Amino acid sequence: MHKMLWGGATSASQYEGGFVDGKGMDTQDCRPYLPRTSNATTETRLLDQKQIDEAKKKDSPYYYPFRVGTKGYEYGLDDIDLFKELGLDIYRLSISWSRLFPTGEELTPNPKGVKYYDDLITKLHKAGIKIFLTINHYAIPLNLVEKYRGWTSKETLKSYMRLSTFLLEKWGSIIDYWLPINEINAGYFSPFNGVALVKPKNGKYSYNDIFLSLHNQFLASAQTIKKGRKLNVKGKFGAMVSCFCYYPLTPKPEDNLELVKDEEINQWYCMDVLSKGYYSYYAFPFFKKHNINFEITPEDKELLKNNTCDFVSFSYYDSSICTVEENKNQTAGNLVVTTKNPYLKATEWGWQIDPIGLRTTLHKVYDRYNKPVMIAENGLGAKDSLTKNGTVHDQYRIDYFKAHFDQILKAREEGVDVRGYIAWGIIDIVSAGSCEMDKRYGVIYVDANNKGEGSYKRYKKDSFYWYRDFIESQRKKK
Repeated sequence: MHKMLWGGATSASQYEGGFVDGKGMDTQDCRPYLPRTSNATTETRLLDQKQIDEAKKKDSPYYYPFRVGTKGYEYGLDDIDLFKELGLDIYRLSISWSRLFPTGEELTPNPKGVKYYDDLITKLHKAGIKIFLTINHYAIPLNLVEKYRGWTSKETLKSYMRLSTFLLEKWGSIIDYWLPINEINAGYFSPFNGVALVKPKNGKYSYNDIFLSLHNQFLASAQTIKKGRKLNVKGKFGAMVSCFCYYPLTPKPEDNLELVKDEEINQWYCMDVLSKGYYSYYAFPFFKKHNINFEITPEDKELLKNNTCDFVSFSYYDSSICTVEENKNQTAGNLVVTTKNPYLKATEWGWQIDPIGLRTTLHKVYDRYNKPVMIAENGLGAKDSLTKNGTVHDQYRIDYFKAHFDQILKAREEGVDVRGYIAWGIIDIVSAGSCEMDKRYGVIYVDANNKGEGSYKRYKKDSFYWYRDFIESQRKKK
């Protein structure tokens, strides 16, 4: 069994801020903070053109939190010192596409953006922390959305390849793990975030636009892997989806069949293409049912077949329930809304805590793809209170870690080739779901509120010390 890596993650849009030094506007920069209501998450995830036009105004009354993040652009190098003290084996970060290529159409990258990432990557490497680089984590240059309709266009694919080729050539000897597209199935659930589709005036997204966009992302992944292997880069290439661990609401056969169907499109569709190298049998009846018709050329099929991922990865936060019944007893989750499970506790945001669901998902993913598995995201979003003496007592997060780590180690004992666990938001970042700071994931506290007010000073939570000791204990077992 390979060594298990224990790490943490951030994304550029939620962490960096730094809306300076030539950085262009991207899709996440357009998402405003709205005081939390029942529909605030939807309002800030599915943007229409009117909201984008408002975001471009210099005098907009809204606060745009992703332009500030938690100031990783300023404090990133110091944060690496904290990650080293924490003892991380691996750190997952993403690239801000618009920091390197502000409009997406430049032929050479922004030098100030290159220096920022060069300094970070070099320091991580020297610190002995393995680097897991996500090339595209939701945010894409706004210019590509307004000019080419985002991922529906081959022009966006060409722009992406300029980005990924630069990264492969620049840091190919240092990066340990490459992820072309974050949570690629998000394009289906959250089209603005996932595939940069602006919400139509009638409020109804086109299935054809969504699945054409996903196809172009599949090609982006395969072309990146092909290019990386041609360059003989050091790192391995992965694919990633968001997993939900579905349960049927009842033993009714109809509920169980609904589970199978939901899993096919919601959870397996994208990874089947990226890991197996072809569209699965169930895709084409689904296309026919929803009038989806885009071209898949012989060249596309050949590219996908010959450039599959080396490892599979997924995010996991909660489990979901499937039923054919109309059910008003709903609760929130990562990317999706689901039926409440009476056997589970939930966070303040309604996300159901299910450690055994993580173990179940590990088995399902490994059985389906028979490739090394990495948990690319997992963690607890909660309200934390900073005490007067600069500490945060977050036993609830420690309990969450304990329960999930126990299930991961059991899955490894049962033969699942789990290679890594990466805690989401290892340092507090702006929530991607609700655009707020109140929902914190980190083991490092950042002094900032929902409106961007605060010192942005870093403080170690109780979970920092617990996770540090846990990682050290795992090393001693080797």
